[in-house]
Amino acid sequence: MAVVKPFKGIRPPKELVEKVESRPYDVLNSDEAREEAGNNEMSLYHIIKPEIDFSPETSEYDPRVYEKAAENFQKFQDNGWLVQDDKEQYYIYAQTMNGKTQYGLVVGAYVEDYLSGVIKKHELTRRDKEEDRMKHVRVNNANIEPVFFAYPDNEILNNLIIRYTATTPEYDFIAPIDGFRHQLWIISNDDDIQTVTEEFSKIPYLYIADGHHRSAAAALVGAEKAKQNPNHTGTEEYNYFMAVCFQASQLTILDYNRVVKDLNGMSSEQFIEAIEKNFIVEDRGTDIYKPERLHEFSLYLDSHWYSLTAKEGTFDDADPIGRLDVDISSRLILDDILGIKDLRSDKRIDFVGGLRGLNELKRRVDNGEMRMALALYPVSMHQIMDIADSWKIMPPKATWFEPKLRSGLIIHKLV
Repeated sequence: MAVVKPFKGIRPPKELVEKVESRPYDVLNSDEAREEAGNNEMSLYHIIKPEIDFSPETSEYDPRVYEKAAENFQKFQDNGWLVQDDKEQYYIYAQTMNGKTQYGLVVGAYVEDYLSGVIKKHELTRRDKEEDRMKHVRVNNANIEPVFFAYPDNEILNNLIIRYTATTPEYDFIAPIDGFRHQLWIISNDDDIQTVTEEFSKIPYLYIADGHHRSAAAALVGAEKAKQNPNHTGTEEYNYFMAVCFQASQLTILDYNRVVKDLNGMSSEQFIEAIEKNFIVEDRGTDIYKPERLHEFSLYLDSHWYSLTAKEGTFDDADPIGRLDVDISSRLILDDILGIKDLRSDKRIDFVGGLRGLNELKRRVDNGEMRMALALYPVSMHQIMDIADSWKIMPPKATWFEPKLRSGLIIHKLV
């Protein structure tokens, strides 16, 4: 069962939150962070993308960059731009996108739950990316950014959230980049804090939705600190890391689409003919065509859109991985026909998150950068949980969650 605890969040004063808050570190590059921060010395990018404080040619992995993160984190606290709450408490974080709101509980997740599998994963992580985030956690002795979890719907927690969110939030703003609304409430009542802790203790598993590398890094640093402490008791703050937990039914997963540079030496006619072996192919004309159901794909090639419907027998509905559209398209199109064996490393393929829309696929093919595009029907949260419950791993680039968590609303210190 899941173990969570309240914690003393480090937060911006209400009047400064829009100065401090930022996008997550991994959704923009250094130049974009530098531009977004501009002359705003309170921007969290000075902590999560501290290379912006150096010359543009400085690597984000330069040791000085990590040291600068810690220096800036301390500066933010010294200047009162970040202030620690006096009491251990939970928080409610709401995001509204296109009129739909999802409500997350901000908790201290248990390191041992990650290590033992109570916190379930559905993606592989890369050691180099883990180590980068581990360095960041170590040098700051804090989880500066939260990870994004899902949990099975819970009526008692839902009712508690409804009660709190009927009141005035601590923070309430529209983010300038994405145009989405972000709100925060504080659960400081002792009975409600106990309710949250007790209800999570009845939940058998939590699921990582987004932030596999941050989760791994936070848990591994926590375990590292436990080994290094001769007086370790298990109650120390480093035994927990910051997560925002959303009810699974509320989450929005967008399509994660593919664009490919060439047809592996084939003509368009040969490529379509090869696809027809495993798919029913229909020419949908020049208007953008979006997949309408599972096992249907959209292909954009030579200014035309095609629907591709996987034929019976090309997938196994009893296999949580084999029935995924990302697996079907990877096996039968990208691998078998185009010779793209490794989605993580092949330079002939790129990926486009669904928030950009199918117009972005069309643009990248029409301008000659790419030869063809493939749009997929979104993965469901139910499919993700099925895969995690089967202890299996999804193919790369399978899920795109929106909206992304904003960073800088709450920070969790490990001491």
